[in-house]
Amino acid sequence: MQFDSLAFLAFFLIIAALYWWVPAWHQRKNVLLAASYLFYAGWNPYFLPLLVITSLIDWRLALHMGRIASQQRRKKWLIAICTMNLAVLGYFKYANFFIDNLNAMTASMGLPEFGFQSSVALPIGISFYIFHSLSYCIDVYRGGIRPTASWRDYLLYVAFFPQLVAGPIVRWTTMGEQIETPRPFLTDRFILGVALMVVGLFQKIVLADGIFAPVANAQFDQSTFDVGVSVWMGALAFTGQIFCDFAGYTTCAIGAALVLGFRLPVNFQSPYAAIGFSDFWRRWHISLSSWLRDYLYISLGGNRGTAFTTARNLMITMLLGGLWHGAAWTFVVWGLLHGLFLLLERGVRRLADTRSLGPAGVIKPLGWCMTLIAVVTAWVFFRADDLGSAVAMVTTMFSVSSFALTDLANIDFEAWWSAAIFAALLGQQLITRDRPLQAMLEQLPWPLLGGMLGAMLFLISTTTGQSNAFIYFQF
Repeated sequence: MQFDSLAFLAFFLIIAALYWWVPAWHQRKNVLLAASYLFYAGWNPYFLPLLVITSLIDWRLALHMGRIASQQRRKKWLIAICTMNLAVLGYFKYANFFIDNLNAMTASMGLPEFGFQSSVALPIGISFYIFHSLSYCIDVYRGGIRPTASWRDYLLYVAFFPQLVAGPIVRWTTMGEQIETPRPFLTDRFILGVALMVVGLFQKIVLADGIFAPVANAQFDQSTFDVGVSVWMGALAFTGQIFCDFAGYTTCAIGAALVLGFRLPVNFQSPYAAIGFSDFWRRWHISLSSWLRDYLYISLGGNRGTAFTTARNLMITMLLGGLWHGAAWTFVVWGLLHGLFLLLERGVRRLADTRSLGPAGVIKPLGWCMTLIAVVTAWVFFRADDLGSAVAMVTTMFSVSSFALTDLANIDFEAWWSAAIFAALLGQQLITRDRPLQAMLEQLPWPLLGGMLGAMLFLISTTTGQSNAFIYFQF
């Protein structure tokens, strides 16, 4: 059940009505837990036991670990928990990648193949719910939270259906108290939740699927990449598509949670208005970037050592962040590129500490332009089918010989329209770069909010074309 399907709309209306009709809080939590498992089973019922069993094991082991006084013994339990979770994630997500590359390597050396082909199916949302469990167990180990004695509360924390399959990655410090404490029905919060769901569906159906995806797919599906303008059009279209697709999902998730009385963390804050790459990662997929920072980068040592160890820790973090998105070399390169961008930014900042690089009125716009160009370039690797295609596209994008004025006449209206909407998206993010969407919606007068949502619903209902699965469902 995708958020943009009629099946989900019917499911959500029934669950929300039943949830608010049931009087007792423990009964409401039962409704949510049952609904979450029903929602997950709608994707593939065969993987539901994996979600339930891993959640129960993590809950029980974390509860036991929290009762141990010895730090050394607690650490051993944490290692066991992390090993189990990462083994589950590694098997389902990376077994195919490992076997395929092993076979390719042996074939290139003239040796027989490894002996078998791997075809392990990927459980939807596994990257997200495993990270939920890991953050909980690590926080228990560090003493930041007390483990909950309620298995039901923990299962609901991991499986809460608005954020189950594609985030945000929510921590117990955010959700624990909300799950333990009855959620009051607040009219303003309910209306804001509905508004966010409409905005999210507009981002997904009208912008991502209706405007950006056709242009991006047409370019990335080419067998050759000779025309620089066309490649840039495709790259910009995918840059718009992935934001509207993923931000659309998380906006829907935050809205659905609000309708049920829960607040989920903001996951995007005008990322294409970022000035610098550290700023970009403070704005893009915030729940993942903060997870990688707090549980991986800092655990590796962060920036507490030498310049070399700091660079090493950063590159490892971004490499694994790339692999988290998918088991392919394109994602590895995407992660490494962002690691290199962050290292380059650190070097520029150190240089700026010793000398003036120019007036702020020039440096800031230049920094924004360079950041955006680098981000768009990296997205090519994220979207491309293979490394060869990505390299060919990027080479064309930055090759003077691939551009000619006559090429502009061959660009169709759909591509120009996509570029115009992307420019409007950039303008909107630059204007509202530090203003959260929820706050802006709350400040709108009711007539204006109603008119805006009505216009969005009209465009949603009249948009035609192929409906694509949310991009982050594959992760």
